[in-house]
Formats: sequence, structure tokens, C-alpha cells
Amino acid sequence: MTRRHRLAVLVGLVMTATVVAAGCTGDGGGREPAPPTAGGAAVLPGPAPADLALRPAPTDLPGAPKATGTLTDGSPLALADLWVDRPVVLTFFTSWCNTCAARQDGLSQLARELRDRVVFVGVAGDDEPDALQEYLRGHRVEYPVLVDADQRVARAYAVREPPAVVVVAKGGTLLRGWPGGVEATALDSTLRTLVLAP
Repeated sequence: MTRRHRLAVLVGLVMTATVVAAGCTGDGGGREPAPPTAGGAAVLPGPAPADLALRPAPTDLPGAPKATGTLTDGSPLALADLWVDRPVVLTFFTSWCNTCAARQDGLSQLARELRDRVVFVGVAGDDEPDALQEYLRGHRVEYPVLVDADQRVARAYAVREPPAVVVVAKGGTLLRGWPGGVEATALDSTLRTLVLAP
């Protein structure tokens, strides 16, 4: 094999390797872009409606803990920023909790129905990121989700294990909690009785 022939073969191999590498990494040709991270800052609520009618919170109840944390996409969140202008529902769960999964579709639907009037926030306990994303997408969780791997938020709300649900009034009054969680129909009834004016 002559030197010129060897050089031609070498150039051919380099070009083939470049084409194969481009096909593997490419510019996304033919591939769908990755979906946005479920439970991240993109689903945080905008301003509350100007005509939002709420019941006044009782004055003899304690204030909710002003916990902070990080959403699934790494964005910071302070719960107190959310209850400034409307009520907040905290749903404590994990992807491996069977009771959580059994109730999640109903809670997701209720959150969609009340989207402008009540802010739902998930609080995910110790979980694997991929399993959490699969859970959120599978159950159409379209509200922000705090990642609570160290259980700091759960401890602040005296949640020992999932599921649990907590209702906080506009302004931060702790209204009601359900250790063991609650069905969406019962939560809806409670919100209409304690929080949402007719």
C-alpha cells in the first residue's frame, strides 16, 4: 500500500467516524426535544384574578411554617410567596407510595379546576429524579413540586410519612391537615367551605 493510498484510507476513516459521531449526537435531527421538567418553575402561578372571592381566615389558628425549598428543575421556592394572594394546598407524596398514586389523579384534576383560585404545591419526599418525573407525567401533575429529600418541609408540617395534605389560607393561616391524605372530593368540599367564597 502506497503512502498516498494509506493517506486516502485514513482520511476516509476519519470522515466516517465524524459522520457516525454527528449521527449519534447530532443537532436533534428527527428527535423530539426533551420535555420540560415536570413540577418546575414553568408551572408556577401568575397573579391571582382581581375578582378572586375568598372567605376570611379565622384569627385563632396558627400560622403555617414558612418553609422554603427547591423545585424539580432546581428553582428556589418560598411557600410564603405563594399564599400572599391566594390559598395554598400542599400535597406530600412519593412516587413509590401506592396510596399517593391512587389519589393523585383526582388531586391533579382538582388542581386544574381551581388553578386560578388555589395554588397546589407538591412536596416530594426522598425519591429518585427519574421515578419522580415519571410519576408527575403519568398522573398529569401540572403544579409546582418541591423536592424534599432531607424531609425539612415535611418535618416543619409534622408529616411523618406520605401521603398528607395541608390547606393554608391566603395570608398564611394553617387551616386544615390530613395525615394519611384525603380524597379529592373531600378536599374540594373543604376548600369550598373554608376558603372559597360562593
